[in-house]
Amino acid sequence: MRRIYPDIQDNPDIVQAYAYPEDRPWLRLNMVASADGAAWLKGRSGGLSSKGDKRIFQTLRGLADVVVAGAATVRKEGYGPVPPREGWAEIRQGRPEVPPIAVITRSLALDFDADLFTDAPSRTIVITCESAPHERRKEAAKRSDLIVAGEEGVDMRRALAELHARGLTRVLCEGGPRINAQLSASDLVDELCLSISPMLLGGGAARIFNGEPSQAALELSQVLEEEGVLFCKYTSLQVHEGAEP
Repeated sequence: MRRIYPDIQDNPDIVQAYAYPEDRPWLRLNMVASADGAAWLKGRSGGLSSKGDKRIFQTLRGLADVVVAGAATVRKEGYGPVPPREGWAEIRQGRPEVPPIAVITRSLALDFDADLFTDAPSRTIVITCESAPHERRKEAAKRSDLIVAGEEGVDMRRALAELHARGLTRVLCEGGPRINAQLSASDLVDELCLSISPMLLGGGAARIFNGEPSQAALELSQVLEEEGVLFCKYTSLQVHEGAEP
């Protein structure tokens, strides 16, 4: 792997390249897309990935306090608990050995007998809203750390504040496109890490943002490259200076 922007360097330190700011909470999106913007291949993002993308994916998880994903992504990608990694001891010093997964869901249509809830080293968090089915909320409260944020739908700003209150301020969101759009519409995205796979797909695959209209100006802060895959890091130009959402 090499860095090609802002300067050229072979074999850059990936942990250093993706280190979180020390002085404030930070929400980072990590997505992969084809060169023409498709967010998945045959319904899953894995077909767009590469060895370098997987390496960065694991590094970003190791650096995070919590990994956030929408329920559709959890179901489609077959999410389980984050497994411990040998190389994480130093970067997770003073924190649990793995970050918890936080699942955003309005309907609570989740399998609470799955490994994500029964075998997670760090207790899985479920973020839902008041309109979620009562019996499902009771089940979720037994099997997870349940956060209720919002009335008819999940209030992303309140959800993020609840994560921060638990000391989970380095937030990594892995999508999907609708969750990304909701976070952007609430002006909560500080950074986008986008892996661009050198393929054209066309068809009906969603883009990495899909749903609520939003607009945010970004600044390109870094580009890495390996085997034709570009790893771009963009920072929001509207970062809130040290403010809690």
